Formats: sequence, C-alpha cells, structure tokens
Amino acid sequence: MPAPPAPLRLAIWDVDGTLVDSREIIQACMETAFTESGLPPPDYDATRKIVGLSLHAGIARLAPPDLGRGRLEHLIDAYRHTFSRLRADPALHEPMYDGALEVLARLKDDGWLLAIATGKTHRGLDGLFAKHDIRSCFDTVWCADDGPGKPHPFMVEQSMRALGCAPAQSLMIGDAVHDIAMARAAGVRALGVSWGFGQAGELQDAGADEVHHDFRTLTDSLLAFTPA
Repeated sequence: MPAPPAPLRLAIWDVDGTLVDSREIIQACMETAFTESGLPPPDYDATRKIVGLSLHAGIARLAPPDLGRGRLEHLIDAYRHTFSRLRADPALHEPMYDGALEVLARLKDDGWLLAIATGKTHRGLDGLFAKHDIRSCFDTVWCADDGPGKPHPFMVEQSMRALGCAPAQSLMIGDAVHDIAMARAAGVRALGVSWGFGQAGELQDAGADEVHHDFRTLTDSLLAFTPA
C-alpha cells in the first residue's frame, strides 16, 4: 500500500523584526517624517510598539491625539516618501536576520507550506522582494492592503483558506504582540521571537505559546511540530 500523504503544515511569517531587521530604517523614517511635519519625533520605544500594525493605525497611535485628519494623512504620506527615499540610501541597512534564509529553505525542503502576514503594504513588499529574493519561498502572501490588519485574524485565516489548512495544522511566527494576538484570534499556535521589536516578556504576556531567542531553537521547534 502507498504511504499516506504527509500532513499539511503551514508556517505563517511576519516580516519586519522577524525575517528582516528593519529596526534602523523604520525608526529613521519615523523621526524624519515627524520632524518634517513639525512634530516631535517618537522615541524608539514608542515606535517599536506599533510595528506590525497597518501604517495608518500605527502612525495614528504615535501622533498627537488632536492632530486632525488632514495633518495625520500628511504625516502618513511623509513617512511613505521618506521610506522610499531612505531605502535607496546604502548607509541604512535592512538585512535578513542571520538564519532566516536557512530556516525558510529547510521548511520548504521538509514539505511545509509558507505564508506571509505583514503590516506592510503591497508596495512595501515589492520593495522587500526587490532587495531580498525570497518571494518564491512563499505559497501565499497577505498584507495590510488586503483587509483588516493585525491583530484581526484576517491575514492568518486567509492564509489557511488559500492553502487548505486548518488551525491545528498552522502556526504563526512573529516578533510583536500584534502577531501573537492575531494568531490567538485565529486559533493557531503562536511562536514569538525576541530579536525584533517586541520584548520576550511582552510576547509571553500576550499569550505566545513559545518565545525563541535565536533561529536554532525556532527551527528545532518548527521541525518538531506535529499537527493535531
């Protein structure tokens, strides 16, 4: 008799702070956009807590509450323009984390399905894929342009629906409390990583099933995952 097919396993990945080290460029863009808009720039601790949300939702949290809709939209546009400009600056780095490419390749070789669920826009993802040739690693990609952003479960649910996977066959990997909240809302296992924008204690408090501090232990955990 032929061997039964291997069970489906889906790893849904956040991008910023999980696969790509975008801490420097995001903070630089926030400082420049706020300063050019005549506003005091947020410090890094404030910025890191909104990464993962859609750009509009994140900047709205950082902006003064009485800013007004028109100035808020201007600030968001200033961030977009600044990001496009600074991404072309060779002095600002946006590298893949050491070990990221290896774990993606290992999972593909092991028969996993891979997805992206990110607060980036499609334009932002296009820029990412132009810099890092990883688009072919992923079977489906979902971002802030496609529907409700984090922590709403939409992107996780759409990833599962697109690839025919159930929550018990799926897990989410991310560095922010918004990733953990999205995973829990979708009923999938939540793996936090501490090398990005979120802190280990915050991820644990948000309900992460595991928190990893390097790609070695994360890879070991993923390869040991057995769908229920």
